[in-house]
Amino acid sequence: MTGLAGAGLGGLLGGPVAAVALAGYALLGMRAAIRWSATRHVEQARRRRLDQLCGFAADLRAGLPVPPLSDPAEQPDGPDRLHRLASAAVRLADRTGAPLADLVERIEADARSTDRGLAAAAAQAAGARATAWLLAALPLGGIGLGYGIGVDPVHVLLRTPIGGACTVLAVALQAAGLFWAERLSAAPARGA
Repeated sequence: MTGLAGAGLGGLLGGPVAAVALAGYALLGMRAAIRWSATRHVEQARRRRLDQLCGFAADLRAGLPVPPLSDPAEQPDGPDRLHRLASAAVRLADRTGAPLADLVERIEADARSTDRGLAAAAAQAAGARATAWLLAALPLGGIGLGYGIGVDPVHVLLRTPIGGACTVLAVALQAAGLFWAERLSAAPARGA
């Protein structure tokens, strides 16, 4: 839908080349917004689960009985590693008499340590992502420079065959560069 809106607007404003370019940029922008929202949702859900695990350990330390853990298939986000580890800790404590609160606290400490490591990796990758976005926006500076020296670069890019080919190729290369940077920066998060 977003791509069609961008294509329609581009077609009205600048012809078929502008339609392709605006559709590509609209899709890239929408994809970035969706990925940001999804990542934020996953991070918030993980923080909630870690807080629940911390509360579970505190309840155990206070002497409260072990509540029944829900079936992982019933969870809205599906079975996750923290739930599987907590369930395994409960089973281990039942079978061996190991202190469950200690096991749960260790699971939580390990998960928070993993999160800190992933946050450090994401901070290191932020420079690559920022560079990719800067390089993707660099052609706007070239267009501004063209106008600054008295040339109409938009006319050349949208109304001539070579300019149109360059525009479409530029959009494709920008998209490829952004996907590549995203893939490189997403590599550390796969382990979670």
